[in-house]
Amino acid sequence: MCVRQNMRLIRKNPFAYRAAKLFFCEMSKSTLHIGLAGFGNVGAGVFKNIEKNRDLLRERTGRELVITKIAVRDPSKARDVELPADLVTTNLDDLINDDSIDLIVELIGGTDRAFELVKAALENGKTVVTGNKALLAERGQELFAIAAANHRPIFYEAAVAGGIPIIKTVQESLIGNHIQSVVGIINGTCNYILTRMTEAGLDYPEALKEAMALGYAEADPTLDVNGWDAAHKAIILASLSYGAWVPCDEIHVEGIEKIKAEDIDFAEKLGYTIKLLGVIQLHEKSGSIEVRVQPSLIPKGHILSSVKGVFNAIMVRGDIVGETLFYGSGAGQDPTSSSVIADIADAASRIDSETVKGIGETGFVSHGIYGKPLPLAESISKYYLRVEAEDRPGVLARIATVLGEHNIGILSVIQPEDHDEEIAPIVLTLHYAPFGIVQDAISKISAMDCIRDEPALLRVEDVR
Repeated sequence: MCVRQNMRLIRKNPFAYRAAKLFFCEMSKSTLHIGLAGFGNVGAGVFKNIEKNRDLLRERTGRELVITKIAVRDPSKARDVELPADLVTTNLDDLINDDSIDLIVELIGGTDRAFELVKAALENGKTVVTGNKALLAERGQELFAIAAANHRPIFYEAAVAGGIPIIKTVQESLIGNHIQSVVGIINGTCNYILTRMTEAGLDYPEALKEAMALGYAEADPTLDVNGWDAAHKAIILASLSYGAWVPCDEIHVEGIEKIKAEDIDFAEKLGYTIKLLGVIQLHEKSGSIEVRVQPSLIPKGHILSSVKGVFNAIMVRGDIVGETLFYGSGAGQDPTSSSVIADIADAASRIDSETVKGIGETGFVSHGIYGKPLPLAESISKYYLRVEAEDRPGVLARIATVLGEHNIGILSVIQPEDHDEEIAPIVLTLHYAPFGIVQDAISKISAMDCIRDEPALLRVEDVR
């Protein structure tokens, strides 16, 4: 008997009709319809891995996860994962205006188009999953206000550290803790470059070229190597930890472009490894929050010094739990798509809730910032200083005099014997001092007639 005949018979029986209507309603609810914006490396991974683990996801979420529409700029572009032609659109509005789509996954990158897409999705009652760190760091405060007004959440695990579940850890697992510090290696490209400079003795340009050839760096690697990719992630983690969005212009950001092979060698002789670190720290006495990203020297014996290649590692210290460590792939198609799919699964369990409070309402919990941002000049650490100076008597004494006038102590000095006859490197490690005072001293040292080239100043990090 055909379906139409069955339906005619069902309509004649009011009890059967109501049961069938309920059945089809429940079937509809069990399917989560997803609109995917972007089919680059991560977007393709999300599609591929949802298809691959469809049965597993159904078992664990109780819902069928179905990507029903994919928005791309150029459907003809060559891709490693085949783009299903029947799902493709080149218009982002097609995702917004499709009432059957419950959730939009934003993976187009950038800030302007992505902001408009996420804003429109929320205002149209759709839940959002994004991996866009720059978008959240720069415009997260606006977006979460829109999310709250429309009672739709934003999920963003993939925005920080690829496959490492650090967002949910800070939001949920450590919800009972005051976060005292977050310190980590959160950019795989920089970590690969520094690893190769350390292990293979490569100069920075050689290591960067190798990273690009292997696909570990973008065609334009600027945001990675200048520190801003890591800074965007640090802003997100700081905001989650301390309850309010930290402005981009109130954090200190340095990249690895100026690191030289000789700095790697000198650090090694001093017992350190150089890593690009994101540092987020609460200063309880002053009630200030320090957020910075820069290449730093860390002791060889510390666990972060052993993190190599494109891997990430993040240490989180809470007042109750103590120190915790999270390690894994910080980028790449599969690790990052794993985090996106985790967010989709999380959304699937909450998306039909009429009223969801706390984390589920917006994705961000504002709990009152612990303190004001610490001015960069007031941040304190030890330092590594390398200067290229004329090899003549009295130079070291002149440098030491300037440091002494600024009340900066010297911990150690290295002046190699095998150097150019006229120019000699002088490497000093400096005692704890405020960054502003150290900068002032370095500017005076740089102005000396015996100094050649710009001094190299790196922090010696007191990681615990």
